Parts: sequence; structure tokens; C-alpha cells
Amino acid sequence: MARVKYIDSDIALMARMMRAEAEGEGRLGMLMVGNVIVNRLKANCLDFKGLRSIPQVIYQVQGGNYSFEAVQKGNVFYNRARDVEKRLAKQTLDYWRDHPSKFALWYFNPYASCPPTWYGQPFTGQFKQHCYYEPQANTCESVYSGG
Repeated sequence: MARVKYIDSDIALMARMMRAEAEGEGRLGMLMVGNVIVNRLKANCLDFKGLRSIPQVIYQVQGGNYSFEAVQKGNVFYNRARDVEKRLAKQTLDYWRDHPSKFALWYFNPYASCPPTWYGQPFTGQFKQHCYYEPQANTCESVYSGG
């Protein structure tokens, strides 16, 4: 059973986002970005209330900007999804989650060392250039639920 409900077009959309955000961090880096997308869909809390589909997560606007920089900047995100990224996207939709992105709802590249918090949320770890952050305790229990 998949971690979240999805349709075939969601796989390609996620694949494009994973590549655009983390191609330089290899397959594991792309899996971690995909996991954050799935976590945001599962969350239904904090900044992610009411998101019910992969496109809603990827095209979410917060504070006048897209949540994912790649949507705004275009570049790789608007290229066709490749098979390798589609396989990675399907893995995250179906079952994959691991540290430091396991429960993360946010990540970013600080171009420096990772700060201990990001908008008040605790740091969970770093993979290559990206720092990952999960919600503060008792603020978003659905992120920690199964699958």
C-alpha cells in the first residue's frame, strides 16, 4: 500500500521536482526531496493544511512565492521526467523514507553550515548541501504516522 494516494501523472511531476531540486545530490538526495513532498501531503498541519494531492504540494504558494524554488526559477523543473527519476519518485510515494528527511517538512541549502532551527523547527540532519527540518514536537503528529 502506498504512503499517499497518487495517480500516474503525479509520478512524473514528482520526478521533475526531485531532479530540479537535488540532481546534484544524486539518487539519495533526490529521494530525500521526494520524501519531503510526501510528508507535506501527509501532514495536514502547520503550513501544509488542506493539501490533498501531489500537484497541490508542488505548486503551493506561501508568502507570494512558490514553496519550491524550482517552480519559480523554471530551469530543470520544466524538462520532461526521466525514467530514473520516475522510479525514485515512485519509491518515495510507495514506501521510501529515511534519515535525515524521514519526518522532515522543510529543507534548504544555506550555502553555509546548517542552522540549529529553521523558522523555529528543529534540525534533523544534513545530506550533502541540504539541511532538513522536522516539525516541533506535538505540532504535526500525522507526519510521524505509518507509511
